[in-house]
Amino acid sequence: MSGRSADAAALLAYYREIGVDEAVADRPGSWADHVPPAPAGRVASPARPAAPARPGPPVEPAPLPADRPPAPSTATPAAPAASLGGEAAVADARRIAAAAATLADLEAAIRAFDGCPLKLTATTTVFADGHPDAPVMVIGEAPGGEEDRQGKPFVGPAGQLLDRMLAAIGLDRAHSAYITNILNWRPPGNRQPNAGEIATCLPFIERHIALKRPAVVILAGGTSAKALLNTSDGIMRLRGRWRELDVLGLAEPVPAMALFHPAYLLRQPAAKHEAWRDLLAVHKRLSQLDLVPDRHRPELPRNADA
Repeated sequence: MSGRSADAAALLAYYREIGVDEAVADRPGSWADHVPPAPAGRVASPARPAAPARPGPPVEPAPLPADRPPAPSTATPAAPAASLGGEAAVADARRIAAAAATLADLEAAIRAFDGCPLKLTATTTVFADGHPDAPVMVIGEAPGGEEDRQGKPFVGPAGQLLDRMLAAIGLDRAHSAYITNILNWRPPGNRQPNAGEIATCLPFIERHIALKRPAVVILAGGTSAKALLNTSDGIMRLRGRWRELDVLGLAEPVPAMALFHPAYLLRQPAAKHEAWRDLLAVHKRLSQLDLVPDRHRPELPRNADA
């Protein structure tokens, strides 16, 4: 690929990541180009504010002919309360999630749910990927641009790094890892999800955990860790320590380990050293539970950025 082609491809990838995915003209330009120029020989002056109109007598609408029905209204009908987010949407999500008896039921319910405003701007609903009987469940934050296009979680650059991290301790999506997110729809421009969006989707991910019944949960990033552990602590304080994750529908808490999100590790490679230690703790717990063959204990690499 030539230099100019590579630059163009990189620019398009950047546009996709920030949410620019539609062209409105056949060539680039400025909206100022569409302002008509002032007539020749005259200098355009700032427009004066219009004088306020003097109120006149009320005008009664002309009556319609008796044989002519009223024109149909073009106003958009009011959306149901649950579709606008808020307390009604959260209550609706709890009711729908509790009714799901299987993972397939839950996926169908989430795809049909219209209570989260993010669904209006997302391309697709992203449910999960990996083996449904895997001992490890990885829970991230929300789909990104590539995930939104493919309909699977963690398939972009951060997902590729996650796959390498899991492989380093003997895990993979095909057999031993199951991956999802707190949110099932991409926030516009990959922005941080707000508290209302998280609260609306939380009943679904809690039911997801209850139906999946993992042996160990990995919370990838601060958003998922704070939401599911119900804490305001940041990822720097949460990572590297085992927590007990209480979920309605499970008889016992699930061991949970918070890790740096792979997207953060791409921006801060020096943090891979701590992430590797956290992965070793996950590997040790799985080995103690006899869930991953303990062929040999991985050794901490000399170069933590590898």
